Amino acid sequence: MKKFILFIVVVLVVVGCRDRQSQIPVVSVNFSININEPQFFDLSVPTGYVYVIGGSQGIIVYRINETDFIALERHSPVNPENDCQVIVAEDGVIIEDPCSNARWLINDGSVVDGDNSFALRTYETSFNNPILYIFN
Repeated sequence: MKKFILFIVVVLVVVGCRDRQSQIPVVSVNFSININEPQFFDLSVPTGYVYVIGGSQGIIVYRINETDFIALERHSPVNPENDCQVIVAEDGVIIEDPCSNARWLINDGSVVDGDNSFALRTYETSFNNPILYIFN
């Protein structure tokens, strides 16, 4: 009986999580940027980031190292119905949700702390210097 109750609780949590995460619209993303253009200057070195238009609420593009980038959705997965945009903190390492104070790591979108159990949505990237492709 205990196993059955545990199973029901797990199913309800998973279904609830899917419903909350699915509230962030899935938007087609397929564009490229030339990191040598002035507006993308901050991507010319590792640990640089820029905000770009795209996705549901915008995208944060972060340069991990010489060849790897990550593109993170700015629509916060915490209370997604509020349409809060996440921002990069002053330290350049943490991404914050100003509406809930939840926080994520910029290098992979994983949860740091706050009332949150969802990583930030990521988009695929492909780099053929100097062109960075972002897509889903």
